[in-house]
Amino acid sequence: MAPTMFRIGGDLGVRRLGFGAMHLPTEPGTARETSLAVARRAVELGVTLIDTAYMYGWGANEELLAEALHPYPDGLLITTKVGIVRSESSGEWGLDGRPAALRAQVEQALRRLRVERIELLQLHRIDPETPLADQLGTLRDLQREGKIDRIGLSEVTVGELDQARGIIDVASVQNRYNLLDREHESVLAACEAAGIAFLPWRPVAWGNSGAEAEIAAVAAELGATPTQVALAWLLGHSPVILPIPGTARTDHLEENLAAEGLALSLPHRDRLDRLAASA
Repeated sequence: MAPTMFRIGGDLGVRRLGFGAMHLPTEPGTARETSLAVARRAVELGVTLIDTAYMYGWGANEELLAEALHPYPDGLLITTKVGIVRSESSGEWGLDGRPAALRAQVEQALRRLRVERIELLQLHRIDPETPLADQLGTLRDLQREGKIDRIGLSEVTVGELDQARGIIDVASVQNRYNLLDREHESVLAACEAAGIAFLPWRPVAWGNSGAEAEIAAVAAELGATPTQVALAWLLGHSPVILPIPGTARTDHLEENLAAEGLALSLPHRDRLDRLAASA
């Protein structure tokens, strides 16, 4: 069975199977009440890592989590991301890694999450128009001011990760990755070598019908669901992987978390490992 805990940055212990809050509706009404219930149920079920971002509702997702969970229980990590902004005129989103913009987003996140320090703050995307040293230097300054504890990155290459590690201590990387999409395998390998947490976004995604059929077959043999198989594969693939599956339904949340107890045999894992090439 894969280990269930990981220490981000070497000291911040979390349950490896977390929760992505991106899909929680935030508009007033019944859907919002359900979102609050799902977030609270996640914590009741022992989730200690919840992922959000300014981009998710342009701050509304952060406010929702604060409404649902503040005052936060001991040991709960809510990680958020900055560096993406929305145009007030067009509504389109874009990258903004300018120091003033990053500092303003961090200050706003502190207010929305109702905290004095963000335990893990991730740069949502590297802004190619702003020197990386300026972007990460700003986050490092905020770290020194006590407003950020650990700093992570998202959607980076091995080269960008190496460059960033020359400027800051990188605690986490959040790249797209799942059973059928392993484009960032080299980034995962670099994180594993350095003990950096790897948070795959879109941890469950399906490819061609042949791959889906094979996953369904493995699930049937194990008395599990295909989603549980995909999550169990991630947990067993590398000890630094911290999946953050998202859902707006309590039953799906419970299904996802049950994947932690699913043991994949070596033959099953071998069958699943071969799927990426055909997806």
